[in-house]
This record gives sequence, structure tokens and C-alpha cells, in this order.
Amino acid sequence: MAQVPPVTYPKVAGYVGIIHPLVTFSKEGTTTNFNDHYVVGMPTGINIWKSARVGFTFEAVPFIRVENRTSRMSNFLFHPGILVALGNGFTFAGRAAFETSGRYGFTPVLSRAIIRNKNSSYFAALPVPVRFGNKHPTAITVGLQLGIAF
Repeated sequence: MAQVPPVTYPKVAGYVGIIHPLVTFSKEGTTTNFNDHYVVGMPTGINIWKSARVGFTFEAVPFIRVENRTSRMSNFLFHPGILVALGNGFTFAGRAAFETSGRYGFTPVLSRAIIRNKNSSYFAALPVPVRFGNKHPTAITVGLQLGIAF
């Protein structure tokens, strides 16, 4: 058997995915995706692991909104944060959030590698964005993200 070389740190990994905000709660009411509109994002990022347990993450997410038979890029999210490996394929990301829509806040994310290959892994994540500002009440969203890390 060939020996597996030890992992050296820092370790850099990139990823790309697709995110579907599912439901948003605020004082203005509850809104759901896929109902009278559709919003989808394409998170692209780089993770820099300082050790097997802790790292830094940077993510950029353009969002597309489809409504009334038209589509447009509706928002762009700058999303830096920290990573904590929880074990058993689970990772927690704590992200700051700055949006071109004028909103800001934070996003806790729980992700898990679901398929691992030699040079990549497929993952699923549950982001829960919390947003403030721009003359709107605080909003909490639950989303589903799927992607590939390499």
C-alpha cells in the first residue's frame, strides 16, 4: 500500500455551488422562494485552513431573481468568515455579510461533505442568513446550498 503523505498547513481549497433561499421571516411577513418569484445564488469561495480544525473563508455570491417572466442580477454578497471543523465531515462557518442591496449581517452555516473523491468533495450546507439595515426589519432566512470543493 502507498503511504498517504501528511497534510501540510496552511491548506487552500476552492469551491463553487448553488444556493436556494427557501423561506424568509421578518416583521413584514414570511416569504418563500419558488412561489411568485425565484432567487438563486452561485457561491464561489476559497477556504484557507490554518490547521485541521480552524480556517478562514472568503465567499462571493451573485444572486439572480426571476419574476414576472424577467430575470436580473438582484444582489451581490461579500461573505468573509471563519471555519471550524466539527468532525465526521461537518464544518461550521461563521460569516459576516455585506450586500449591494444595502443589507448587512451574519450567516451561520453548517455544512457536511457527502461524497469524497481523491481531488474533490461534494457537500450540502444549511445557511441561516440574518440581515439588518436599509430601512427593513431584521430578517432571518433558511437556505439550502449544494456544491463541490476542490
